[in-house]
Amino acid sequence: MWWKRARQLGWLVGLLLLAALAPAQAASPEITPVPVLSAGMGFIPFVDGGQTTLVTIVSPVLLVPIKDKWLIESRAAFEGDFTRQNGAGPLGGPVAKELEYLQLDYIANRYVTLSVGRFLTPFGIYNERLYPVWIRDLQPDPMILPIGTLSSNGAMLRGGFSVTPAVNLNYAAYFSVLVTNETLASERWTGGRVGVFLPRQRLELGVSLQHSLQETHDNRVGAHFEWQPRRIPFDVRSEFVTSEDGRGYWIEPALRLTNLSRVPVITRHLQLVARVQQFFVKEGAISDELPPVDTQQVEFGLNYYLRDGLRATASYGRQFSSESDRNIWTVGLTYRFAIPLGRGGMQ
Repeated sequence: MWWKRARQLGWLVGLLLLAALAPAQAASPEITPVPVLSAGMGFIPFVDGGQTTLVTIVSPVLLVPIKDKWLIESRAAFEGDFTRQNGAGPLGGPVAKELEYLQLDYIANRYVTLSVGRFLTPFGIYNERLYPVWIRDLQPDPMILPIGTLSSNGAMLRGGFSVTPAVNLNYAAYFSVLVTNETLASERWTGGRVGVFLPRQRLELGVSLQHSLQETHDNRVGAHFEWQPRRIPFDVRSEFVTSEDGRGYWIEPALRLTNLSRVPVITRHLQLVARVQQFFVKEGAISDELPPVDTQQVEFGLNYYLRDGLRATASYGRQFSSESDRNIWTVGLTYRFAIPLGRGGMQ
């Protein structure tokens, strides 16, 4: 029952608030923070089922610290999806503008941070950790990404702490209000995420819960997995989601050839990526953002790191469904930079 989950979440929030009142640790040398402007850019042509779309993305990020307890952070996105008009004319199309987050953070202590404003909904890990074009290993979105991962407008409590030297716990609890404005859209829901991280094994397991407070009052449940072994530059990530629209999963392993023996120097900037995913539609469900029928997809990709912040990327995928089978190709460049807007340092 949802009310039991809400009660458990309430106990967790209460414990975290107590942690916020815990005595501070011994004073550390004071560091003067400065604002930082960062931006990511991508030019990623897509060929999906024979139709070409030139995707151009610019995503600026601004961080403004206020002393040592407060932080304003924001990220916007400008995306142009340009296709041939009427199938044969010049390239053109709309440029979508979105404010992905604009939030004020209060860092109570090392265990608790309170955020208000517009924030990325902490459901699963892809939306918060992997979504930016300069971070993701494969450019096509996972099919299940639209489930529960829009931006939210409201309040969020999050943080982490060590349960034992071998086990760390991270958490997030949030409440969002309904906003119908196209640029600031959000739904009315509440939820939370808990993750267990094993630092020795570099392994994380987590669960996400979300309850809609409007219309059907449905529940969404997610699980995530991430592992980065110490001995080789390899990582594998995965998510599973079930909702009123259906259920699905993706698994994505990636291998960097850096520092591997018997590998030519020129290939040590190369990363090999693969992804397997499936989505199963719930009977009677209709969604504009999810596949209309049961769908499977397999993808393979290459990323070549030309220098810090600049990367060439390419991938090939094959999608299978009862409606049609089609190929999905991508190729392009991504770039990211960060600039401090002032001078700071240790006092």
